[in-house]
Amino acid sequence: MTVLLPAAGRAAVAWKNGGGVTREIAASPPGAGMDAFAWRVSLAEVAADGPFSAFPEVERTLTLVEGAGMDLTVGGRRRLVDTRYVPQDFPGDVPTDCRLLGGPVVNFNVMWRRGAAAPTVAVVRGRLSLRAAHALIVALGEGEGEGEGADVAGVRLGRHDALLLTGEDALLHAHGPTAVVGLTP
Repeated sequence: MTVLLPAAGRAAVAWKNGGGVTREIAASPPGAGMDAFAWRVSLAEVAADGPFSAFPEVERTLTLVEGAGMDLTVGGRRRLVDTRYVPQDFPGDVPTDCRLLGGPVVNFNVMWRRGAAAPTVAVVRGRLSLRAAHALIVALGEGEGEGEGADVAGVRLGRHDALLLTGEDALLHAHGPTAVVGLTP
């Protein structure tokens, strides 16, 4: 089964701590709140310096997709996030402070409950065969013109559009940076 999850119409929801907004792409179980998801995938808009929301017993993978980047302090340790499309793992419940490097950023976030099967996260370009995939595919680029967007399972994805695959074989042609999040069925 494939489910198209278009970017248009995703609601902007204030962060748990009020310091930014997030747009949920998908979660399990569907419609789960911030305290009840098994896994959650979203795009977060960070417009100002400040702390990240804490998520007890949650792991996260963060990928910078727009903007110059962030200088993070995660549990007292500095982590420079200034290269786009490089997934970075860190605990969601460790105090994390952010200083923007050159204005607002957009981050692709994958979060899951500690102790559960961890999703895999990769950003790819080119052709990739997905066998019996349980995956979420998200086009991170602009989605217009040559070199952007993605085609998967006969569906064209534009900027931030997503496709949820459940046990399907599919061919992904990522024209631009595209996230592939492997999920446990």
